[in-house]
Amino acid sequence: MNFILFDDSSRMDLYPMTLVRPVADIRIGVLTIREKWEKYFKDPVSILTDKYLSTKYPLVKGKNNILINASVCPNANLVKEIAKLKTGQALVCKDYIIAYNINENDLDLSDAADDSRNDDSDKIDLEGLNEISCDIPHIKINYPWDIFSFNGQAIKEDFALLTKGRKSAAISPTNKVIAAENIFIEPGARVECAIINAAEGPVYIGKDAEVMEGAIIRGPFALCEHSVVKMGAKIYGPTTIGPYSKVGGELNNTVIFGYTNKAHDGFIGNSVIGEWCNLGADTNNSNLKNTYDEVKMWNYTQEKFIPSGLQFCGLIMGDHSKCGINTMFNTGTVIGVNANIFGHGFQRCFIPSFSWGSSVSGYTTYDIAKAIEVAKNVYQRRGLELSKEDKEILESVFKLTFPFRKKVKYVK
Repeated sequence: MNFILFDDSSRMDLYPMTLVRPVADIRIGVLTIREKWEKYFKDPVSILTDKYLSTKYPLVKGKNNILINASVCPNANLVKEIAKLKTGQALVCKDYIIAYNINENDLDLSDAADDSRNDDSDKIDLEGLNEISCDIPHIKINYPWDIFSFNGQAIKEDFALLTKGRKSAAISPTNKVIAAENIFIEPGARVECAIINAAEGPVYIGKDAEVMEGAIIRGPFALCEHSVVKMGAKIYGPTTIGPYSKVGGELNNTVIFGYTNKAHDGFIGNSVIGEWCNLGADTNNSNLKNTYDEVKMWNYTQEKFIPSGLQFCGLIMGDHSKCGINTMFNTGTVIGVNANIFGHGFQRCFIPSFSWGSSVSGYTTYDIAKAIEVAKNVYQRRGLELSKEDKEILESVFKLTFPFRKKVKYVK
């Protein structure tokens, strides 16, 4: 059986986190959604996404295909139900399709998938499918703030998946730990003179990661491979630090996708930060209004601020974005891809992709050639090379987000 993860209509609602990646490569818990499905299937999966991403994320068609909604996170019961699907059957929950089984002849993939049952898309013809209702509890992400909202549950599920039948590396006696049975340390990781409380949720320390002296961590928490928690950091769960990242200061209920630095003091809470971001020293975000009102967040689909349903909601920052020292972000701020932000005072609550400047001096367009040059330099610092596909994706996002830089009002 061939497995394909497709982007549904939530893709644009998940901007800016899905501007440079398919929905399947969102990190929530320890793993990305794609990695979770591959762990369960013990097989690679391919991606059906927007055209401008398809070169980097190619689709593989098979004689028999199970297409799975990429915004849905797997669990053992859900995987069992999907495995039972016969050709022409679809597993449905409420107003969205979880998965369906379709043969090669009925699979028309001339366009990217948009599989919302409330959408008039004809990109994949689902007529004639036999719908099977599903009431198995599972995580589905529809908006960026769902990523940190469901992160605690996702960490617990991934922790169980990754550690089943395995034994943790020894915990150094220099550490002060609570509920050691809920702590798992991968080979090569270094944890010394830290305080770790896993009583409220598991703590996962990835391969070759490091927790420096004086760090204080409360689970649920995941530190992915080759990442570093710096000295004296204070981290409240549920928080995930993706691979090859450095974090310091104070974090609370935050997901960092990877290759990102928040290496100094400052508070980031109830937030999602993409890859290749850098937060200057003493960067802070508000995650609660003084009025205790519900937080509104910018939505790309509706092109306006919409209710998040949350009282605590901080910063959403797209990939490659950076901010200078002492930057202050308002409650419920959304920053696009490749923005360069600096200056005193609170920044605006929506900053489009490829913006350069501050709320005081104003914003100009970040030249695409300069942005790509900076991205190349950032990759080289990590011993990597910006690929042709990555460059083309950034160029596509620059064009795609042009209307937001020119037409969208920055204030609520």
